[in-house]
Amino acid sequence: MQPARILALGSLLLSASSATAHADALRDQATAIFKPIPNQISELHGTAINADQVALGKQLFFEPRLSSSHVISCNSCHNIGSGGADNVPTSTGHAWQKGARNSPTVFNAVLNASQFWDGRAKDLEEQAKGPVQNPVEMHSTPQDVEQTLSSIPDYVSAFGKAFPNDKKPVSFDNMARAIQAFESTLITPDSRFDRYLKGDDQALDSEEKNGLQTFIAAGCVSCHNGVNLGGQAYFQFGVVQKPNNKVLPDADQGRFAITKTQSDKYVFRVAPLRNVALTAPYFHSGQVWDLKQAVAVMGTAQLGKQLDDGQTTAITAFLKTLTGTQPRVEYPLLPPSSEKTPRPKG
Repeated sequence: MQPARILALGSLLLSASSATAHADALRDQATAIFKPIPNQISELHGTAINADQVALGKQLFFEPRLSSSHVISCNSCHNIGSGGADNVPTSTGHAWQKGARNSPTVFNAVLNASQFWDGRAKDLEEQAKGPVQNPVEMHSTPQDVEQTLSSIPDYVSAFGKAFPNDKKPVSFDNMARAIQAFESTLITPDSRFDRYLKGDDQALDSEEKNGLQTFIAAGCVSCHNGVNLGGQAYFQFGVVQKPNNKVLPDADQGRFAITKTQSDKYVFRVAPLRNVALTAPYFHSGQVWDLKQAVAVMGTAQLGKQLDDGQTTAITAFLKTLTGTQPRVEYPLLPPSSEKTPRPKG
């Protein structure tokens, strides 16, 4: 073989080796920061998930009679057919009232450290009780919910099966436990990013890998990390530069409303980024529809960086790889009311 050819071959092998090392280094970085979505959640709080509770929770998730109007269900604002959200700035609730904040996706919510934008619920069981009692959302009470469910024979039977050791199976608490069990099945594994984390180098293209590298290097991972790329911690929105009043309304002071601690003003739970391409509009105000624009806003507000077009384009491409396999849920048949079932109010 001629010396020139040997030199060229050596350079080619060296280049390939360097590229492989770079690819491995990026994956090593990523696996140290993120984790793949599991294929299923098998237990909650150390207890195996009960299939009968899941089945009951599925019915209750779609059950509009939990609301005083008999019109609004959990699925109204957390639509399983559209990324677990409702794709509007703020949801429409009881008597056509508008909610104060954008509805977060219910998908992978079981993996969050807390629930709601301000983290006021520690888990999905506690979260399930909130909207039912909120006068702007479902406008009901625990007593009304129990009366309604107790008046429907099929629900009485289903609660008895799901909670066989309870003296009073049909209860507001058990309603929330069942909904939590069902929502814990709403996970979205096997995204292209998950496949990349597991070793499939072809799962992401060069632009998406560049976006991942930029996402890490720019500092986005300071908040958006772990299995859900968020949902684990609280940070002030506008820690470096406050967004405009439309994106960050003065009236919504975030976690401060819960803790009454001055340092919690405009502090919110970090938004999980799984399936983010499906859940526009963005932020707690729901005022940014374009994902690339949302990336730019976060750059200035949280990092103090004016990300250029190439950076926002690359990060956006990466974020689109976070869309996992959507849960296939058949709309359930709901049991008929009885003569004792309370009539709709309002």
